[in-house]
Amino acid sequence: MLDDQGGREQVHHKEWAAAIESLLFVAGRPLERGELRKLLTVNEEQLTTALEVLERDLRQQTRGIRLQLLGEQIQLVTAPENARYVAALLGLPMTAKLTSAALETLSVVAYRQPLTRNQIEAIRGVNSDRALMSLLQHGLVEEVGRAPTVGRPALFATTAEFLQQFGLTSLEELPGFTLSRPAEEHSDDQDTGTATNTPQ
Repeated sequence: MLDDQGGREQVHHKEWAAAIESLLFVAGRPLERGELRKLLTVNEEQLTTALEVLERDLRQQTRGIRLQLLGEQIQLVTAPENARYVAALLGLPMTAKLTSAALETLSVVAYRQPLTRNQIEAIRGVNSDRALMSLLQHGLVEEVGRAPTVGRPALFATTAEFLQQFGLTSLEELPGFTLSRPAEEHSDDQDTGTATNTPQ
């Protein structure tokens, strides 16, 4: 009886996974987890399992699309190994040309997001205005809200475009790495509050 129930549940997960793929394809934009739960009439646990099934199937079957997860948003993106074909079709350069300063700033944001410009500069030890502006222009970093501190400085985080450019489907795929915290930054810990405006 238990095996039969588990089998039915597995069938449901596959059906929901297929439905999610259809919904994301038709939407042509990222969908929120809440939207998917409502459309499929499932709970969070069922949605998570269905997403895992879909993600696994797309990878194992060597499909041309992948499931990208960024915060509450979920979307279909092209497989990174096909980037050169997509770039050729769209007439796009393969990679954005970034300076070493911009790449260093991007690494700081990727591993410590969301954080303010002052926090970025505390870690790098140099002014990061130009590097940050370059990342914003390339769509690799975006403002995601305001820190709940004096002056309410902007908080920055990586974008879905960042994941796509680096062949990632989620931030959890970033290589393990720990950034050191400068002594002067400890007094500014309150700046690491979550975004209060735009969701990631």
